[in-house]
Formats: sequence, C-alpha cells, structure tokens
Amino acid sequence: MDVQIKELPAVRVAYLRYKGPFGPALGEFWSEVFAPWQKAFRLQGRVSYGVAQDDPATTPANECRYDACVEVDADYNIVAPAKEAMLAGGRYAVAPFHGTADKIPAAWDALYSQWLPASGLKMDARPCLERYAADFSVDPATGEFSCELCVPVA
Repeated sequence: MDVQIKELPAVRVAYLRYKGPFGPALGEFWSEVFAPWQKAFRLQGRVSYGVAQDDPATTPANECRYDACVEVDADYNIVAPAKEAMLAGGRYAVAPFHGTADKIPAAWDALYSQWLPASGLKMDARPCLERYAADFSVDPATGEFSCELCVPVA
C-alpha cells in the first residue's frame, strides 16, 4: 500500500449530510443530491471531501452520518440546506484509491488493520477523510474513480 504522510491545511467547507447505512446509498447521495446541489450553487470544479462521522462497526446503520463536503472561500455565503464546517488540518496518512465505490471499505480496512499498526503511528481523534480532486469524475463505463483516503495520525 502506497501511503505518504502529508501535512494537510485546514479547510472551510459547505456540506450536506447523509444519514443512514453506508454502501451503495452513499454513491446515490453524491450523484442524486450532492452533485446537483454543487451545480446549482456553482461549486463544481473544487476539491470535495467525504467525512464519515460515525463508525458503522459500532453505530446502528440507520444512525450513521456522512458529510459530503466541498471547499469554499472564506467569504462564500453558505445557505440552507448546506451547513458550514472546518476540516481540521494537520498530519495525515494519505493513500491513493482507484476503483469502484464497493471497493472503498476494503481499502479503508487495509489502512486501519494492516498499514496503521505496522507504521508505528496512531490515529488521532480527527475524522478520516476521502479527498476528491477538483477534476473528479467517474468513468461511466466502469464506475471507477480516484480519490485519496486520509487518516489523521499523531
């Protein structure tokens, strides 16, 4: 697994929250709710983030929260239904991901259960992030895309 330690800046984001079981429904939330909202508010072409607020291993599926976020400037006026948050900067273990949405859980599992224990680093209390480039796209033929999996480390 190709993991690099990077210092990521704190970023102001506008986000929409999904609540429910993780899995295919998250992809539907991005394509049917978040992407149209980004377009309506002219927020395409910016770095986006996925932030799981709960661990599905310890939280009932119907109570799991996930924030689909997009970077916004300091003077951007965030209006409902979106909310504002600051994603904490600092030291992260960053692993590239390329594949389909159904492969992300296994990639996260490999980071947590294999790479992190072998690294000697410890995960801290900040949430993990999926970081999507400003030019993010999904291959319509295969459903594949690329992003970075970011684990906060101390």
